[in-house]
Amino acid sequence: MRDIKEFFIRYSGAIIGGLVALILLILKIYLVLIWILIIILGIFIGNYIQRNKEFVKDKLKFFIDRM
Repeated sequence: MRDIKEFFIRYSGAIIGGLVALILLILKIYLVLIWILIIILGIFIGNYIQRNKEFVKDKLKFFIDRM
């Protein structure tokens, strides 16, 4: 009994994280999180391209010429 108690005390964070991940998988909330991540990534990429338009244009032109 003492070993089980020590196990839960030592790995309580991992157990809670595993339970939360299991609940996210069961409820398919992970799909929402993935879409939010993709949207945020698109926002950052669009902002970078807008601020560095000439640099991106030159790099893209160089990349296309190499192909």
